[in-house]
Amino acid sequence: MNSSALQQNYGGLFQPELVEEINKVAIFREVKAGEELINAGDYIRSMPLILTGAIKILREDENGDELLLYFLEKGDTCAMTLACCIGNKKSEIKAVAETDATLLMIPIQKMEEWSSKYKSWRNFVFDSYHHRLMEVLQSIDNIAFSKLDDRLIKYLQHKKKLSNSNFIEITHQEIARDLNSSRVVISRLLKKLENQHAIELHRNSIKLLAV
Repeated sequence: MNSSALQQNYGGLFQPELVEEINKVAIFREVKAGEELINAGDYIRSMPLILTGAIKILREDENGDELLLYFLEKGDTCAMTLACCIGNKKSEIKAVAETDATLLMIPIQKMEEWSSKYKSWRNFVFDSYHHRLMEVLQSIDNIAFSKLDDRLIKYLQHKKKLSNSNFIEITHQEIARDLNSSRVVISRLLKKLENQHAIELHRNSIKLLAV
């Protein structure tokens, strides 16, 4: 396991004894962009701690349509995964690697033990619930109160932040899926942004100019 990455990302959050325990029991995992980590209906056997990269969390309806809820980045974990671990329930979300990523997978048996043993772990769990709840509420607000073109701009800005680049490799269909829209509508809005010199459209990619 990459103990230096563990210390770098979580050393400021967890006391040394907890970092040592994580280093002993966690399983190091590497995933490629687009790889599915969790699907709806899965039982969760371990909880991820993100070391590098980004994971997107999606909600899927009975027709297979998806809605982007939030992204997880280094130093994060997933509150919905935590809830499923604690209650031994099936997952209600889908987790897909947004970029290549490295994770530490924590066995669920350790979660309750650490919650009573380490205050820093307990605080981390509560903070994770709070942050993820705020992000879900923001997603709801965006859907309910923001126009789709505003949501699209925020989406592109977040993609830019995650990739640390003005050049985003993505298709119109992928954007439509994440924003729960249609490819035709997304293509029209992207073309409008291009006409405004905010972006440049390329085959399966977008260059951000003034977004």
